[in-house]
Amino acid sequence: MHEKLLHRAGSRLVHRHHDEPPAAARTGPDGFGLDQAAVGRFTAGTLGPQDEAGLAQEVAELLPHGWDLPNKPEESLRKIVTHLGGQEQLLEWLDGYQGLPQLTARIYALLGLLDQYGDEPAVVMALRESRGQQPYPAGLRDFLVPQTNEETLSDLGYRVEEFLSEGKDDNATALALATADWLRQSLSLPGAPRTDPGDLAELVGHARTDIDEAAAAANGEPGELPRS
Repeated sequence: MHEKLLHRAGSRLVHRHHDEPPAAARTGPDGFGLDQAAVGRFTAGTLGPQDEAGLAQEVAELLPHGWDLPNKPEESLRKIVTHLGGQEQLLEWLDGYQGLPQLTARIYALLGLLDQYGDEPAVVMALRESRGQQPYPAGLRDFLVPQTNEETLSDLGYRVEEFLSEGKDDNATALALATADWLRQSLSLPGAPRTDPGDLAELVGHARTDIDEAAAAANGEPGELPRS
C-alpha cells in the first residue's frame, strides 16, 4: 500500500456515514468470529507465521461486518488493534498478506479517502461538472442516483463495503475501481476546482493502483507470508 494512504485509511474503520448496517451483515453464533486461541497467541507474540496468515484472513472477513459485531469478536478485534498499535497499523498488517487481507486493506484505504473528502465542496463541484459531460460514468450506472451531493462518494463506499460483507469481492473490487476512476478523472478535468489536499487526485490514483495490484495477486493462494 502506498505510504501516503496509510494515515488516511484507518478513518473508515471508525467513521461511518450510515446508521444502518449492510443488509447482509451476519450476527449470532453461526455468523463469523475469530479464533480465540490464535488471537491470544498473536497478542502474546507466539503465533506462528502460517497461523498468523490464517488470522489475517479471519480479520479481513470480519471487518465489513463491524456495524454490529457480537461482543466476543468485537473484543478480539480490539485486542488485535491494540496489539498492533492502532487502526492504521491494522490495515498495514493486513496489507502484508496477499489475497483477501491485502485486498480488503487497500479497498478500505480508498474508502477512507471517500469518507474524508467526499463532502468537500470542491470535490462535489468537480463530480457535478463531470456528470454534466457524462451523467453515468463507466461501471456506476447501477449505483448512482441522478443528483450529486455530499453523500455521493460515501454512498458508493457503502455499497463497496456491502459487497465485501456479502463475500462478493469481485463486485467490491469492480465498484471500487470504477469509483476511483470517476473521482480521479473528475478532479483532473480542465478547470476543475482545486481541492484540499491538492494532491487528492494523485492519492486516488495510488489507491486505485494498489487495489488493482491486490486483486491480481488475490488470484493466487490467499494468506501468503508477509512481504519482507
